[in-house]
Amino acid sequence: MIPQAESLLKYDNPVLVSKTTDGKSPKGRPLRVSHQQPAISLPVPPPPKAKSPTADSIRQENEEILNTIFPPREWKEENQLWEQKVSSAPCTRTDVIYLEELLDTKLQQKQARETGICRIRRELFSQCFDELIRQVTINCAERGLLLWRIREEIQMTITAYQMLYESSVAFGMRKALQAKQGKADMEKKIADLEDERQDLKRQLNEQKAKCDDIEKRENDRRQAEEKKHAEEIQFLKRTNQQLKAQLEGMITPKK
Repeated sequence: MIPQAESLLKYDNPVLVSKTTDGKSPKGRPLRVSHQQPAISLPVPPPPKAKSPTADSIRQENEEILNTIFPPREWKEENQLWEQKVSSAPCTRTDVIYLEELLDTKLQQKQARETGICRIRRELFSQCFDELIRQVTINCAERGLLLWRIREEIQMTITAYQMLYESSVAFGMRKALQAKQGKADMEKKIADLEDERQDLKRQLNEQKAKCDDIEKRENDRRQAEEKKHAEEIQFLKRTNQQLKAQLEGMITPKK
C-alpha cells in the first residue's frame, strides 16, 4: 500500500474500495467507489427532520459533513483502489494537547521559520486548523461549517495576496528590464554625443588656428602698408619742401 503524506489532520485506516482481476482487459469497466461524495460544492447542514434526531442519525450527518469538508483521499496501487476517509472519532482534551505537541515537533523537524513568510509553517498550521475543524465538527456540525467558511476565506485572502505579490514581482522585473534597456540606450546616446563633442572641439580648434593665421597675415599686411604709406608721406613731404624752396627762390627778387 502506498503510504500517504503525513498530515496533522487525523484519518481513518485506508479501506480497499475495489480491485480488478488479472484476466480483465485494461479497457474494462471503470472502478466504482462504494462511498459516493456529495454532489454539492458547498457543505450545508442537512435539512431538519420531522422526528427528533437520534444519536446515530446525528453521528451519520456529522460524518457526511466531514466527508464534504474533507473529501476522502483515493489512490491506486496494483490495480486496487484504496480510500481513506477523515476520522470521525470524538476528541478529548488529551488529543488537543497531543496535537499541539505534534505541531511543535513537526515545526522543529522541518526547520520552519519562526517569523516572516514560511511555506512549511503555513502548511503545518493549515493542517492543524483542519484538525481543529474536524474535532469541532464532530461535536457541533454548524460550528465546524462556520470554521470551514473562515478557513476558506483566509485561504482566498492568502491566494489573492500571493497573486498580487507575483504580479508586483513581474511588474518590477519588467520595469528593471526596461530600465536596463533604457540605460544601455542612454549610454549609447551619451557615447555618440561625446564623439560629436570631440569632433566639434576639433573643428573649433581648426577654425581658431585658421583665424589666428589670418589675423597674423592681416597684421603683417597692415604693418607693411602702414610702413609704405609712411615712406610715401615722407617722400611727398620732401618733394613739397623742395618745390616750395624752388618757388620761393623764383619769387624772391635779386638784390
